Amino acid sequence: MPLTKSKSQKAFQANVKAEIAAGKPQKQAVAIAYDVQRRAKKADGGGLYANIHAKQERIKHGSGEKMRKPGAPGAPTAQAFRESAKTAKHKDGGVSLAVGRGEKLPAEKGAGLTAKGRAKYNRETGSNLKPPQPQGGSRRDSFCARMGPVAEKSEKGSRARASMKRWNCPGW
Repeated sequence: MPLTKSKSQKAFQANVKAEIAAGKPQKQAVAIAYDVQRRAKKADGGGLYANIHAKQERIKHGSGEKMRKPGAPGAPTAQAFRESAKTAKHKDGGVSLAVGRGEKLPAEKGAGLTAKGRAKYNRETGSNLKPPQPQGGSRRDSFCARMGPVAEKSEKGSRARASMKRWNCPGW
């Protein structure tokens, strides 16, 4: 049975149930349902702020529509704005992290984010960054596989090469 391509919670729950019924483990079913939901949001055209700006443009060009007042039925809720703010594009390309404020390490000390930097990034984006896993494990293996080609193309002393050493990737 095909999954429901929607960003609603109801569709998400239905997709999880469908995947579990198809014999997938619960964690995998949830991951698949999240992926379908994320793709639906992306295909939607950018989310809450994109919808608001698109409606403002249509009004400007004479569509006859009107913006809903806060609290009116169908208007975005305060919770919707909070959730949307987590994924909205940040000014200047993202969260500002600096070595001087102790949020990231210089390349000489292994690059990467400090606990303070991870906390700031997670707070501002709603992410869940975790510290490096240098002792080994699936996260380390995945990191090393993704960063290896980047680090090979980088010059000596770069942050990419320093992070490979910090994670104890084989061959670095």
